[in-house]
Amino acid sequence: MKKMMIDNAHSEIGFKVKHLMISTVKGNFQTFSGGMDDNGKLTVSMNVNSINTGSIDRDNHLKAADFFNVDETPTIDFTATVNDIASESITGEITIKGITKEITLTSEYNGTSMDPWGNTKHGWEITGSINRNDFGLVWNAPLETGGVLVSDEVKLNIDVQMMEVNEEEMVTESPN
Repeated sequence: MKKMMIDNAHSEIGFKVKHLMISTVKGNFQTFSGGMDDNGKLTVSMNVNSINTGSIDRDNHLKAADFFNVDETPTIDFTATVNDIASESITGEITIKGITKEITLTSEYNGTSMDPWGNTKHGWEITGSINRNDFGLVWNAPLETGGVLVSDEVKLNIDVQMMEVNEEEMVTESPN
């Protein structure tokens, strides 16, 4: 397997969660890094301070102690070993707010292509879900009509493009 790093300009790590039990709020992490080594070890790190839901007030609340507490836990980290890049699932460990759990994500490998500059690229669409309570993200508010303000289930939707690289090209963040 070739070494690869995430091409940030052509990738998105997103999520969505029910709000008021009637609508869906979407968000993403604008800063992230990662890649896969030649042994198939996949690592991804998301900067929680870069969370973006389209609302500064909501983003600030998510960064605060009620949720992610970025002062103490500034990243969300995922690691897995990928034996087959075309596998329909990826099982690994995700660490959120200092709590590590195993998760399995559904993976659709979209293939390989060469960009106009001669770089070999690979693309995936990855989905899954977590229960935010499993990671200490327990803040909520009951509603007068029943239910809660924020659902426990968080759906993950990840579109990632990785570029094959040589050892000397491996960097923390990928180029455009």
